[in-house]
Amino acid sequence: GNCIDRFARVLNLPNDPAPGYNIEQLAKKGKKLLDLPYTVKGMDVSFSGILSYIETNAPALMASGEYTAADLCFSLQETLFAMLVETTERAMAHIGSKEVLIVGGVGCNMRLQEMMGQMAGQRGGMVFATDERFCIDNGIMIAQAGILAYQTGYTTPLDKTWCTQRFRTDEVFVAWRE
Repeated sequence: GNCIDRFARVLNLPNDPAPGYNIEQLAKKGKKLLDLPYTVKGMDVSFSGILSYIETNAPALMASGEYTAADLCFSLQETLFAMLVETTERAMAHIGSKEVLIVGGVGCNMRLQEMMGQMAGQRGGMVFATDERFCIDNGIMIAQAGILAYQTGYTTPLDKTWCTQRFRTDEVFVAWRE
């Protein structure tokens, strides 16, 4: 989301209704794919190289006429979403899942939902996505994780709860998978 939002600022796209939505609409008009840095290592993705590259080069690429803003939005979406689909497929294989739940602001993007649906379908699985009412702040993802934890008897007293922005999901004991 941050990567997409920052690129929207490079293109001077409005925040109304949302930068990601505006990128998505412009990407639908893109025809030419720019080869962007693709960084996936195991289950980790890095968007910083893509963002740096496209922020630095977008003005010259558009000024030269080689790429349009729509082409750059198309290229950014396709690359970012391919990375997300790759790691999601790896996660599905690792835990034996056939279901994907797409949430978060970027989860509203229909192209991401389409790409994820194609991958899941090839694996005999399904994708579940919510609309923007539930996607914007990852609330549904947090709620689903809470439900699963509660159903397995895992609770945390309120005075023992805390948050960290650098939380790694692969370092958490997940009782409902076992």
